[in-house]
Amino acid sequence: MTRDLKLTILKAQNGDKEAMSKLIDENIRLVWNIVNKFNNRGYEQDDLFQVGCEGFIKGIRNFNFDFNTELSTYLVPVIMGEIKRYIRDDGIIKVSRSIKELSYKIYSLKEQYLKQTGKEITLEELAKELKVTVEEIVEAIECNTKPEYIDNYIGDEESGKTVFDKLSNNVDEEEKIVNNIYVKNILNSMNKRDRQIIILRYFKQKSQTEISKILGISQVQVSRIEKRILEKLRKQHKQTLV
Repeated sequence: MTRDLKLTILKAQNGDKEAMSKLIDENIRLVWNIVNKFNNRGYEQDDLFQVGCEGFIKGIRNFNFDFNTELSTYLVPVIMGEIKRYIRDDGIIKVSRSIKELSYKIYSLKEQYLKQTGKEITLEELAKELKVTVEEIVEAIECNTKPEYIDNYIGDEESGKTVFDKLSNNVDEEEKIVNNIYVKNILNSMNKRDRQIIILRYFKQKSQTEISKILGISQVQVSRIEKRILEKLRKQHKQTLV
């Protein structure tokens, strides 16, 4: 961190509005990148941007130089947490009844399968048993994933370790978080098969061979499609940085 940036942060923390405005202006693209992750959720982007800025300001005020981490690494989960908290507390977004019912069926089937076989049931087995697509299974599972906040404890409170402790111990976490934002932003623009491959490959850690069996195509096809998608993501990333 440069000396000038450190001084600007200190001024902002001491109530200097001009210094805070300067920090927001310099990081406005970061805030918008996070806001764009929540497209198509039924909220105005300007409203989410305002919430994101509020999260940014909170992050600046609470930033401690003893964290020994990059500013953006600290700010990304803070801003995301603020937006998720706003959406959660606002209660406008409703998970459809069909998704809720499917989610319950998945949970019941997973428990039953685990008791009977001692193994975790696969996505494709769930899809076959419930007569739905793998993508629908993934969507139903994801809808029940609770947002993780930076001050949440890992394990229990007695451990004393929070999500931020985990972030600050990994020097590559900033790049990982920002890359995830770009990936999730572009998922909505993909066709069904491309999106399915990315979800299975990078969110469910499936191998190319496993994905080929799920989708009924060859492993070579999966490899080519994945390569094309990643190239598109790289180009998108470069354009954003320009």
